[in-house]
Amino acid sequence: MSNPSDRLIVLSLGLKSRILSMGTDGSDPQMLVEGLESMPDGITVDHGGRHIFYSFMGFTRDGEDFWEREGHIERCNYDGSDRQVVVPVGSFVTGKQLVFNDAMQRLYWSDREGMAVLSCRPDGSDLRTEVRTGSGDDRLDARNHCVGVAVDAKGGWLYWTLKGKPNGNEGRIARAPLQLPAGTDPAARTDIEILLNDLPEPIDMEWDESTDSLYWTDRGDPPKGNTLNRAKMRGGKLVDHEILLSNLEEAIGLALDLPGRRAFVTELLAGAVRVVDLDNPGEGKVIYKTKGRLVGMAYLRA
Repeated sequence: MSNPSDRLIVLSLGLKSRILSMGTDGSDPQMLVEGLESMPDGITVDHGGRHIFYSFMGFTRDGEDFWEREGHIERCNYDGSDRQVVVPVGSFVTGKQLVFNDAMQRLYWSDREGMAVLSCRPDGSDLRTEVRTGSGDDRLDARNHCVGVAVDAKGGWLYWTLKGKPNGNEGRIARAPLQLPAGTDPAARTDIEILLNDLPEPIDMEWDESTDSLYWTDRGDPPKGNTLNRAKMRGGKLVDHEILLSNLEEAIGLALDLPGRRAFVTELLAGAVRVVDLDNPGEGKVIYKTKGRLVGMAYLRA
């Protein structure tokens, strides 16, 4: 059962972006942090350390679709206080979705134009590149762009999405062993597995170790895009793929409440948070709506 004091933590984009906190029914919206610049995108919670972490993409220059190397990660307390940088500006290119794994005591995140998946300790130390999918002008090929990330600490796997060009049906879901062998070049890994191909545009991910299931959002074109998806890992393959929600308005952020058997999704264009019953999905229900654009989201347990 879920605790009625549980909260959703949501990133809202605008001229001055902000972090919102609200009840899991969308009630009692509160401002935790405001005045965020440099395009925040992903957000996660460290329940043990009582911290919220959030990534930044940085800026493009002169209207070009080229991102400066301004990616960084900040953290704050649950109430939004003590905001501080933990991974410095310029440590990577464009910070996308991130996840804190309690068992590993590490942050994992995707660097889109940096074409990599990285990790570090909660204080920002021991920064590592786990996977690199390209370099230099390879960034011009969106099939190299890493966006979502999930960790199966029990099974020892790292999962990520490769989005492809918008609505291009080039999206993929990949995985590799969580432990990079000593001396292995992250750009030359031979242990990467592609689990799914030809997805519209997969974005955020969550792992459910109790059922060995992977959840992900897809912001691409219908019918496969603008969806919330679920599939099970069996024998090294993703099977029983099902669409739990469809007709979303650019599905981005994803958060699971497994004890409550619920999933929450942010819709970028609708500025909405939608909840869906994992056992009886239906159309879900919009629990919050704003004029801004919503991206990353995390579930905070009381």
